[in-house]
Amino acid sequence: MADADLHFYFDPVCPFAWMTSKWVRTVAERKSYAVEWRFISLRLLNAHIDYDAHFPPEYEASHTAGLKLLRVAARIRAEHGAGPIGTYYRAVGEQTFERSSRPEGGTRELATTALSTCDLPAEYADALEDPSWDTVIQAETDQALSLTGKDVGTPILHFEPPNGTALFGPVISRLPGDDEALELWEHVVALSRFPGFAELKRSLREQPQLASFGVQSGEVGKQEDWHGGSRRQKK
Repeated sequence: MADADLHFYFDPVCPFAWMTSKWVRTVAERKSYAVEWRFISLRLLNAHIDYDAHFPPEYEASHTAGLKLLRVAARIRAEHGAGPIGTYYRAVGEQTFERSSRPEGGTRELATTALSTCDLPAEYADALEDPSWDTVIQAETDQALSLTGKDVGTPILHFEPPNGTALFGPVISRLPGDDEALELWEHVVALSRFPGFAELKRSLREQPQLASFGVQSGEVGKQEDWHGGSRRQKK
């Protein structure tokens, strides 16, 4: 996919990456954009961190699940190229975030269901427990960070590659309507094109409006300083 208009770096367990991906898919459909879905692992980003000391108890298992699911994605790409990755990510995300009861992350059942959606062999799920794929995922994670700097997380969007700017985010908690999606896109792209732009941020935000968090579309989630695993732990 050398002619992609956008490279989207995702970890499949990050709810904010998932919400941003839904927005990007809306824009891509309306504007006929080509998106290449690439890998960034929160588990590898935080490999140097003592999870017990710096994260809530469930984070290590969640981030590890994301790494396992990316191993399957790496196996898919090695066999079939980048084309099926978007479909695989969508299938994993819908199972993970669009249901009121979330499946256990990184399981063979989740992976094989996603593979079935892509019409790919169930045996690719063997990659879940195969750390040999981590070299590929680490290299792509490093590539993403080389575009933005290290104090970021997921998602990372690389606009107009290979020479365009990459940004962490936008981190959004709710899905905009079609017209709002296009308006937001134009604003974000404009920021990305200004070479001096570095950061625009606020910490206070609502939970993602996703069924897995008990918040349905159109409802307003609880306002709080909620990071949800979207970023690496600061040193």
